[in-house]
Amino acid sequence: MNNRIYNTISIEDLDKIDLTQIKETSAETIRKSVDETQFIIKWETQPSFLTDETVTPLGTYNHEEILILLETDFWTDEEIMLVDDPE
Repeated sequence: MNNRIYNTISIEDLDKIDLTQIKETSAETIRKSVDETQFIIKWETQPSFLTDETVTPLGTYNHEEILILLETDFWTDEEIMLVDDPE
């Protein structure tokens, strides 16, 4: 069972994220929306930048919910995902 919590956050708040408190390792490798206006963090223990409201998430999701969100055009560029049909 995945107990992680996922948040979508405005890209404008990226420099306010303490990467040592979340499961991502660098600002370069975080998952960004197709238009790069938002990004996703994941955590098990709520980071202080959220509890002290330095950063306000745009959305909060569990594992199943974030998988559904990531299937949308906002998060996944379908042109990149297209694979040639072998037939």
